[in-house]
Amino acid sequence: MKTYQDLLSLGDNEEARKNFILEAISEHKSTSLYTTAVAAQQYYDGLNPTIMHYEKVLYDTVGAAHKDKWSANHKIASNFFNFAITQENQYLLGNGAIFGDKNTKDKLGADFEVTLQKLGKYALIGGVSFGFWNFDKLEAFSVLEFAPLYDEENGELMAGIRFWQIDGDKPLRATLYEIDGYTEYIKREGAAIEEYRQKRPYKLKIASSPADGDIIYDSENYANFPIVPLWGNDKKQSELVGRQGTLDAFDLLNSNLVNNVDEANYIYWVLTNCDGMTDIDDAKFIERLKTMHVAHADGDGGNGATAEAHTVEAPFQASEAAIAVIKNRLYEDFMCLNVADISAGNKTATEIRAAYQPLDSKCDMYEYCVIEFVDKILDLAGIDDEVSFKRSKIINTQEEIQSILSAAEYLDDEFIVKQICSILGVPDEADEILNRRKLEESEKFRFSTATNAPQNEDE
Repeated sequence: MKTYQDLLSLGDNEEARKNFILEAISEHKSTSLYTTAVAAQQYYDGLNPTIMHYEKVLYDTVGAAHKDKWSANHKIASNFFNFAITQENQYLLGNGAIFGDKNTKDKLGADFEVTLQKLGKYALIGGVSFGFWNFDKLEAFSVLEFAPLYDEENGELMAGIRFWQIDGDKPLRATLYEIDGYTEYIKREGAAIEEYRQKRPYKLKIASSPADGDIIYDSENYANFPIVPLWGNDKKQSELVGRQGTLDAFDLLNSNLVNNVDEANYIYWVLTNCDGMTDIDDAKFIERLKTMHVAHADGDGGNGATAEAHTVEAPFQASEAAIAVIKNRLYEDFMCLNVADISAGNKTATEIRAAYQPLDSKCDMYEYCVIEFVDKILDLAGIDDEVSFKRSKIINTQEEIQSILSAAEYLDDEFIVKQICSILGVPDEADEILNRRKLEESEKFRFSTATNAPQNEDE
């Protein structure tokens, strides 16, 4: 794969840079990271590529394989990969980012949290995503549309190429992002790649007037490269890696279960003393049954011809047992929360926390990756702050509140109110409640002081 040093070696040779862009895109598409991301996106979309290309075969007397055109071949792709990715991403990012300064979110743009969730989804599916700090807002690139150029010495992302193409016969668009600006290119069908827009800095200062319109009067770049990678885990791999086989087994078992039930609906006929019938005669016999629902047979006994219908009972019990085993394996492999484990009965807080433990362990590592990413975006935006997240959990509300109140003598009022408001899902109302309580206490103190004041001696 191409690196940042490969780009630097080209210098200002524009023709070489154009060819480099096409080569970098082509090599990126051939990497295991990209090919795995393509497959993972199909699983996420509910289009299991293994199942979709699965075909039954029959072997003849000499061992040659032939496509089975007669047996049922339903292809059922589950939505489990989508479920696992969505659960992990929304569990951590569903409540939004929390900053120490309330003004930070305004500085990061109105769509920051939506874009962060999109980046998280891309990172979990493809192993990595790329966040572009575009002056005053965050933009999301997936690994399926961005070819990174890493530094060979320290592994840092120093440049990259974003590419997109609506269809094979439509123009290929590419944007080369470098530390000192970005350049846009286009390659039309049957033509060489050419520069679409010249290199321009990331920050443009524009002045507007009724007479002259918009005028760029100054420009500048960032101190660091403004595109930051967000890794989905410490392995820097797609969440599909190591779990694809279990997903395929689950979908195959479900498909076979339906196939078996479908084939059990078939009725086959046993024709006795009908050796003279050819395949054409058999076909006519079935056709007559379907249209006239009548079968003629010699019923005089002896060597007379007879026709007898038979059905097949589907062996679904074994399939159901296998599906249940593989489904449990999926929850273990993806470290997902099985809501069924905590939905039955009134679960205690301890039981609920135990059910969340695998998901918490997986999200701990994911959270480190997200925090590292956001810290770099804050640095690019010139914001001095820190980020944290509150996970979306099912809890035993009554037991959680009771636990806090039981330790009230060791806690201050502000901590208790904020914790209870957080449990009740109204964290923004904590400050208002505290202010009302302070006002009430102030009023009580003023009333008490007025009541206990000394009376005038003349009265």
